[in-house]
Amino acid sequence: MLNLTHYIKEIGRGKDGARDMSEQEAYELFGAILDGGVPDLELGAILIALRVKSEAEDELRGFYRAADERLIRLDKPSGRLTPVVIPSYNGARHQANLTALLALLLQRFHIPVLIHGPLEGMGRTGTATILRELGIMPAVTLAKAQEAMRRDGLAFVPTQVVAPGLANLLSMRQRLGVRNSGHTLIKMIDPFAGDSVRLVSVSHPDYLEKMRNFFTGSDANVLLLRGTEGEAFANPKRRPQLELMKDGRHEILFEAEVGPIATLPKLPGAIDAVTTAAWIRAALTGQAPLPTPLVNQLACCLYASGYAQDMNQAKAIVAVETGSLAAA
Repeated sequence: MLNLTHYIKEIGRGKDGARDMSEQEAYELFGAILDGGVPDLELGAILIALRVKSEAEDELRGFYRAADERLIRLDKPSGRLTPVVIPSYNGARHQANLTALLALLLQRFHIPVLIHGPLEGMGRTGTATILRELGIMPAVTLAKAQEAMRRDGLAFVPTQVVAPGLANLLSMRQRLGVRNSGHTLIKMIDPFAGDSVRLVSVSHPDYLEKMRNFFTGSDANVLLLRGTEGEAFANPKRRPQLELMKDGRHEILFEAEVGPIATLPKLPGAIDAVTTAAWIRAALTGQAPLPTPLVNQLACCLYASGYAQDMNQAKAIVAVETGSLAAA
């Protein structure tokens, strides 16, 4: 049985005085948390302590190993293309949530797409709500998720279906009022057991380096970016750096845009689900221009998933298929 008092004493001494856990200690502690073996009082203390001091790299590796062992796995869809996994946990607060647009663009290229996230937006416009407006309902069981992936090549799966322990941890935000380590881990998971392209977005610059160090040198296939209000699509107003960790290599596929914005893209006039879904339909039918940063990200996904042999080919394909000369 874990000595929780010992853990809290070591990690709860503040940002400068706290001791980092070893990977094994972090693995054991997080496993107990995900299995419901930590009482609420101690759990709250642990989560706040980790938020204050932030997770060290060894701690993150231990947490990830514990979370990965407890995922509910999906079978990879048949075909040569690697599925793309998109976490969607932030929603829209100031600008439209275009996660669904990226997913539907990928579907057009017959690249399988799995989106996972909460069913409710908790005050923001979540992807699940936008997808409902587009006629795509959540797959609320593992069997329905597998069927949607087989039939449509696209599924939105609630967190509880693929990561019930992490889903319970995320719910602590409503009680504590702040995010916790579960919000970092949930954006890193792979329900296909390593056979996918994961879009990993971060909200804060410090976490870019942390995620880069975590995935570089591993066998993970990860497209890393600074998210749009936390969502894993490229900011349509200013492209972030898009970098790929694949087969142990690290590549910057697109540099971040800098300097003044020459022309603002035409985007939805409001962030609600009805307006966003209507704009996405218009973008998919060519009635509204696709934002160049999303077209760039689409090219990255074509390359990472095996649709294109290299980035030059991916850019050319996307430019032809979307009519976006800026993508070439």
